[in-house]
Amino acid sequence: MKPASVNHPSSTRRLGADVIELLGSMRFAVSLLMFICVASLIGTVLQQNQAASNYIDQFGPFWFALFDKFSIWHIYNSWWFLLIMAFLVVSTTICLLRNAPKMVRDAQSFREYVRASSLRSFHHRVEITSSAAPAQSLAQMQQWLTSQGYRFKVRQEGDSAMLAAKKGSANRLGYIFAHAAIVVICIGGLLDSELPVRMQVWLGGKQPITQNMLISEVPESGLLSARNPSFRANMLVPEGAQSSSGIVSVDNGVLVQPLPFTLKLNKFLVDYYSTGMPSSFKSEVEVTDPETGKSFSQTIEVNEPLRYKGVTVYQSSFDDGGSTLQLVGYPLEGAASQPFSIDGTVGKSTDITVKGDGGQAPLQIDFSGLRVINVENMSSDAEPQPKAVIDHVASVTGSAAGAKNENLRNVGPSVQYRIIGRDGQAHEFTNYMLPITLDGSQVFLAGVRETAAQPYRYIRIPADADHSVVEFMNLRAALAQPALVQQAAVRFAARNANGDLQGPLLEKAAQGALETFYKSGFNGIIERVPEQDREKVLGFAVPMIQLSLLELRDIVRERAGQPAVPREGPEGEAADRWIQLSLLALANLPDYPAPVFMTLKGFEQIEASVFQVARSPGKNTVYLGCLFLVIGVFSMFYIRDRRVWIWVKPSGQGSELLAAMTSQRRTLDFNHEFDRFKEAFKRLST
Repeated sequence: MKPASVNHPSSTRRLGADVIELLGSMRFAVSLLMFICVASLIGTVLQQNQAASNYIDQFGPFWFALFDKFSIWHIYNSWWFLLIMAFLVVSTTICLLRNAPKMVRDAQSFREYVRASSLRSFHHRVEITSSAAPAQSLAQMQQWLTSQGYRFKVRQEGDSAMLAAKKGSANRLGYIFAHAAIVVICIGGLLDSELPVRMQVWLGGKQPITQNMLISEVPESGLLSARNPSFRANMLVPEGAQSSSGIVSVDNGVLVQPLPFTLKLNKFLVDYYSTGMPSSFKSEVEVTDPETGKSFSQTIEVNEPLRYKGVTVYQSSFDDGGSTLQLVGYPLEGAASQPFSIDGTVGKSTDITVKGDGGQAPLQIDFSGLRVINVENMSSDAEPQPKAVIDHVASVTGSAAGAKNENLRNVGPSVQYRIIGRDGQAHEFTNYMLPITLDGSQVFLAGVRETAAQPYRYIRIPADADHSVVEFMNLRAALAQPALVQQAAVRFAARNANGDLQGPLLEKAAQGALETFYKSGFNGIIERVPEQDREKVLGFAVPMIQLSLLELRDIVRERAGQPAVPREGPEGEAADRWIQLSLLALANLPDYPAPVFMTLKGFEQIEASVFQVARSPGKNTVYLGCLFLVIGVFSMFYIRDRRVWIWVKPSGQGSELLAAMTSQRRTLDFNHEFDRFKEAFKRLST
């Protein structure tokens, strides 16, 4: 007995033939198209290429982790989608290679060897007897077919002849062009996808960079080839700076793509609507070719990209290019109230030291953004900003400052930053540079949130007569000084006590309420009393704290050499509103997750333009595929393949003729055409 061979050549050939048969089958291609349609539906419904935090908030951690394995966040560049596209190319190519030669041969063939007896089995046939000789009848048929645009071929068989004619054979080319279009379009899509970059990662040893470093420090494994056939990168260029490389995002890292030229941003221009939204923006750039040293200038706008050396530069968006910031910091803990200066740069971190109840604490601030225009929809009866404020806003914000809609108000610049809060968690902050008039009072808005997916929660800090937070911060610091608190309680008791015995009790109650309020806000007061008595206690404690704060404010002003605030008239009402706002702000400060409050004093804005840089050879390939598709669809639907066979044989003194006509699509038009053929056939044969 001979041992069975596992890898027998015939078995391998059969397996290969089966695989080729499966890949080239219609059911396999339809299955791939079904998967592509489902993936395209997901990619259309689900917004692509967003921050991971957005998807976590939308689906939750469990489903995010599951969906992330299939990369549905960037589904068109996921490995499985690209694999399906590649299989579709292979399947359609095999089908095309296997069937195209047959279709071409069939289109060229006249099928003149059809037997005369077979013509009687055709549905569309006609048979007549003519008095004309066979040669004469054959000549008449040839003349008519030529006039109708048919090409024909004659096969002689003794005294008889078979006339085979055809028209519209280009219909078969429609199938070839349609299938070729699918292949070409898919190849173009693969060329413009992330596949060329990922192939370099999988097979070329490229490793995405996950840490921050200068481009000059990027190792060779993090650099793509300058001859990379296809890529789509982003490039941020600040005003006055230049760049010759783009950043390609790959998985959780990036790769650096060198460009065949250097692009310098001379000036970035942006116009705004009255709502504060940008209406148009463009970049005036200078392009330098390192090979020749020649330069030229061009303006890049949306829908008007720069094209040079096979690379297209699109105007994508704009960002901050590293604006310099001058801020003033105010401690929110302890008795210190002395402000200090902070210099920062957008996109960079600044280390400061803040004095608090626990001593000096180091703090790192990450400045994330500067918005010079913040247009808000204010009520029509809102009080106007002071002229000095309006002039300053106009000087730094440009065209949107003079909004014509009276309900839209430019409230001035704001700064965004990120620090680690007192709870050990990172928080995002946004502070406005200028006070905003809300409910008839000027306040500074201080926003805070945990993540970018959440809205800001705002604290309103009242502005003083100088449109600053200095007086409020001095009042806050005074609350941390027991001697001043006691002095304020004494003044409150002396002003509101009705007898000698009530004075000490009222003084002690006011001092205790101020101390508790400073440490934990109203929650500290509420927690000390039974639930059924809380409303009653608050009804007494809130006015007492408010009046005590008014006394404390006078003490602070006296120590600064300023007069006490009036208690009567319009100025007294304004002082009461200021104290009420201060009371609410102080009540919220214990929940403010930072030991320092910062106000924007000045800035020097540096705009940066964000470009999308692409080399997309697949675009022209897709255009070619679309041309093939148009040709294929036109050929299949508007060119009808028709074939005619006429058998002529002698019959007595005349001839006997048998004709049949067929088509791939036997439509109503074909039936009418056969009727016309039959009438002409009978007329010519009489």
